[in-house]
Amino acid sequence: MATTLAKAAEGTAVEQTHAARIEHVSKSFSGPAGTQLVLDDVSLDVAPGEFVTLLGASGCGKSTLLNLVAGLDRPTQGSIATPGGRPALMFQEHALFPWLTAGKNIELALRLRGLPRAERRPEAERLLELVRLGGAYGKRVHELSGGMRQRVALARALAQDSQLLLMDEPFAALDAITRDVLHGELTRVWEETNLSVLFVTHNVREAVRLAQRVVLLSSRPGRVAKEWTVDIAQPRRIEDADVAELSLEITDHLRGEIRRHGQH
Repeated sequence: MATTLAKAAEGTAVEQTHAARIEHVSKSFSGPAGTQLVLDDVSLDVAPGEFVTLLGASGCGKSTLLNLVAGLDRPTQGSIATPGGRPALMFQEHALFPWLTAGKNIELALRLRGLPRAERRPEAERLLELVRLGGAYGKRVHELSGGMRQRVALARALAQDSQLLLMDEPFAALDAITRDVLHGELTRVWEETNLSVLFVTHNVREAVRLAQRVVLLSSRPGRVAKEWTVDIAQPRRIEDADVAELSLEITDHLRGEIRRHGQH
């Protein structure tokens, strides 16, 4: 199958039925040991305004799939469409420039977006307020805690004004309390902005707490093994009984995928 990376034409006034459409995507890498199939025939849609988590064991291809959606790499087979334009991407590490202030890190994204200079600082300050870091515009990276740095990184991602936000385990390096706080903050920002979010994690409870839909990838090669609609009202907490119950069900399936992979 020929490889395509479909993008909607700019300025086309068509109602979007999806924020991302992944159709029959496979990805292989070549190395000294030969060709390795990482993703195999993955199809997945993310609806406008939907929060989807990608879950799976380490090495199943979650981050590879996110990179393909971001346009950082191309699929070996299949097609990926992001009709709203290039997605914004937030990594596990904050990747802030230490010689710039929090505000200037955000302004850099605004400049790359083409926002006029006079509008950049007010917009950076608005985004800092959105992530509850009002007054932090002039702070250097070393003056910020880990959680604050990730808030700035989120504000910088939002500065790209994309309709689709891709998040690659952005809270994995944080302590449990900070991570819990940022789960709540991300949910609030998502609800206020109506963004579409595709969030990669290997933490089952994190997946259930955040998402409207959880997609489980099989062990390598990654395939869509199962999906769950999370019909639990927000706000949710990690310790909620409904979150725990669904997490146990998903964990059983995840363990089954790991055992199946181990048998080969």
